[in-house]
Amino acid sequence: MTFARGATPEGMFRAVPNADTLPLILAITGASGAPYAVRLLEVLATKRVPTWLLVSTHGWRLLAEECGIKDEAALRKATGEWGGDRVRLFNDADRGAQPASGSVHTLGMVVCPCSMGTMAAIAHGTSRSLIERAADVTLKEQRKLVLVPRETPLSLVHLRNMTLAAEAGAVILPAAPGFYQRPKQIAELVDFVVQRIVDHFGLDIKLVPSWQG
Repeated sequence: MTFARGATPEGMFRAVPNADTLPLILAITGASGAPYAVRLLEVLATKRVPTWLLVSTHGWRLLAEECGIKDEAALRKATGEWGGDRVRLFNDADRGAQPASGSVHTLGMVVCPCSMGTMAAIAHGTSRSLIERAADVTLKEQRKLVLVPRETPLSLVHLRNMTLAAEAGAVILPAAPGFYQRPKQIAELVDFVVQRIVDHFGLDIKLVPSWQG
């Protein structure tokens, strides 16, 4: 536990959690790309990274249609043992939950996959759901926000919304795997994107080798 000076009249100190104990917020929305989200959650869970999980209504539909995951029990089974409170699932309709408050310290947030509707809401700060509010909070607190869109092709509206989000501080990380490692399986393509995501949060996780030149 580290300490930072509080803003109380007495000049008291308040406790701030260590970075390695801070939760990473993972949001799953309704853009095609569920395998990326499932693999990312599996990696975070097995590597014991505290994770706050938010799934939109369309995110659940996406998981069902692309991965056959229809509920929390199936998601747990697909991503390994969550163990205690290491992975906490929040209701996206509860805009008063912990991820909605800037006073709650987090490692940051990743929206994977990020639908264009969610991208627009984040870019314009409309905050209609817990996912959108949590992203808004992540930006205003100047924490890392990684958005993983998969839409293609992109309209001018999409591009402008991405630009707005990037100008506000978000990292736009398209689900576009590389091929220089000569992948032979779909899982390798998925891991390529997941590796880039965890790298942005400084997590010591190695799924694919780095480019050696």
